[in-house]
Amino acid sequence: MDWTAPARLILDGAALVANWRALAGMSGPAACGAAVKADGYGLGAVEVVRRLAAAGCRDLFVSNWGEARALSGCGLPVAVLHGVRGEDMALAASLPLARPVLSTADQVRCWSEAGGGVCDVMVDTGMNRLGIAPAEVAAGLLDGLAIDTLMSHLACADEDHPFNDRQRDVFAALAGRTAARRMSLANSAGIALGSDYAFDLTRPGLALYGGVPRGELGGVIRPVARIEAQVIQRRVVPAGDSVGYNATWTAARDSDVALVNLGYADGYWRGFSDRGRAFAGDAAVPVIGRVSMDLTALDITGVAVGQGDWIAFDADLPAAAAASGMSQYELLTGLGHRFDRIWQD
Repeated sequence: MDWTAPARLILDGAALVANWRALAGMSGPAACGAAVKADGYGLGAVEVVRRLAAAGCRDLFVSNWGEARALSGCGLPVAVLHGVRGEDMALAASLPLARPVLSTADQVRCWSEAGGGVCDVMVDTGMNRLGIAPAEVAAGLLDGLAIDTLMSHLACADEDHPFNDRQRDVFAALAGRTAARRMSLANSAGIALGSDYAFDLTRPGLALYGGVPRGELGGVIRPVARIEAQVIQRRVVPAGDSVGYNATWTAARDSDVALVNLGYADGYWRGFSDRGRAFAGDAAVPVIGRVSMDLTALDITGVAVGQGDWIAFDADLPAAAAASGMSQYELLTGLGHRFDRIWQD
């Protein structure tokens, strides 16, 4: 039986493609891939990849082998950023277009002893997260490996920080030190840092989906995801009465209030309590009171909204992040599975 959920994500496929093309243009002669981990940053990786592949994207990045398996029908190479464990080897062998991004000496040995094949390698240039040390490269750890892409990851690309140049220089010094066909450093924010960071391949993620990690991308990147939720109830709250848990909002006048099918179980976080913004048509309406697990209240005084109507929530990720105190990454990847995801191209 067909059923329509009372909350939905309206996903703009044309904006997704436009964002990738803009980032590809900013990447100069470097190829531009796409980070589609976390189920395409919460939007649905299969549908994201279908659109990006049609636009010309040829390099995909996921977190683990389960995510790679979900994209096995896309026909594109998929780099698995968390490398490979012994438990992954059987699945890895069954996915000929997927390759691990090796980041420890143990992973290098595991891959080599299993017969390996083409892989990528992550080098730690100072973030102290995943990656082998440049000294291990110099000591010959990667000798004999068939490496497609040597990569590293910027720690502070969303800031004007001296660490950016330091990491770039450490990475650039590795050119020609391995058999790698390509080098890759820049994420979305790294692309905005300029051509010195592009190397051979860029790996945008957040900006593909409407996030703006640096000011240079403002006005370039278009929103992709918009939450809409259906009104369950319209009610009048008398002056002096409160709304929601802990009575954080009190009506200063007799107020019309809408309760909508949306809450923190959907990824509309409590940080939006008394701070979020939605739209009934062209009219902006504020979130009032605490966001609860399944419900959010809006002050719709003077606005024509009734039971069953749809309310759109702010699609501007930087503005939503500032209002909620959550990062743009969290706002996207936290979007729950109770939404109907509706693509509009």
